[in-house]
Amino acid sequence: MVKRKILHIDQDKCTGCGLCVPSCAEGALQVIDGKLTLISDNLCDGLGACLGECPYGAISIIEREADAFDSEAVKRHLAQYSSTQSGCPSVQLVTPQVQEDSTLPMERTSKLTQWPIQLTLAPDNITIFNNANLLIAADCVPFAFADFHEKFLKNHSLLIGCPKLDNREFYLNKLVQIFKTSSIQNIKVVNMEVPCCQGLYHLVRQAVILTGKDIPITQDIISIKGKRISRDSKISPKIHVSS
Repeated sequence: MVKRKILHIDQDKCTGCGLCVPSCAEGALQVIDGKLTLISDNLCDGLGACLGECPYGAISIIEREADAFDSEAVKRHLAQYSSTQSGCPSVQLVTPQVQEDSTLPMERTSKLTQWPIQLTLAPDNITIFNNANLLIAADCVPFAFADFHEKFLKNHSLLIGCPKLDNREFYLNKLVQIFKTSSIQNIKVVNMEVPCCQGLYHLVRQAVILTGKDIPITQDIISIKGKRISRDSKISPKIHVSS
């Protein structure tokens, strides 16, 4: 035992949302019985990479007596659990195999290639978006547009969000981190025709501008009756900073 910096979890503030779990590269965090848990002191390096991911201020770094950080134990732990990531099921990274055929002729198959898809839950440093065609959709779109999987999702990685109901600043920061750490080939934004939904398109453009990259962006707009009513040609976000 040594006195060192290590993670502290305020159980009263913790909601068990699991947003911090993917940010721990050592896999030291799990959500158990609805609360975040540090599963072993020797897996925590005390550097605090997870601190900025908690929206409730439930985690901090303190000094206390603890087992020394053990990098070999971390390797064994990650090897053991690499196929089933720790924490809340909603934030476990999954890459389902897309099936082109179905045993039921009348049943369409999903084109989803990764999970989670909600922007709030998505890790911001995963390589799954490398060389990806990224689809960013308002979360009402798949319900309004009947052929979403075939017309939009096929051959794309997916993120969804609602700029009206969720935290726009959080979305912007998350998008910037994803764009910075991934070699994304292009981005398609699909939003509803209602004015507030257009904010998703502007957030994506702003995030690309802030990264300094020139990732091509296209936009499609869906009517509230489920029709594809607008489609932009490919644009460069650097050219349209003022709009």
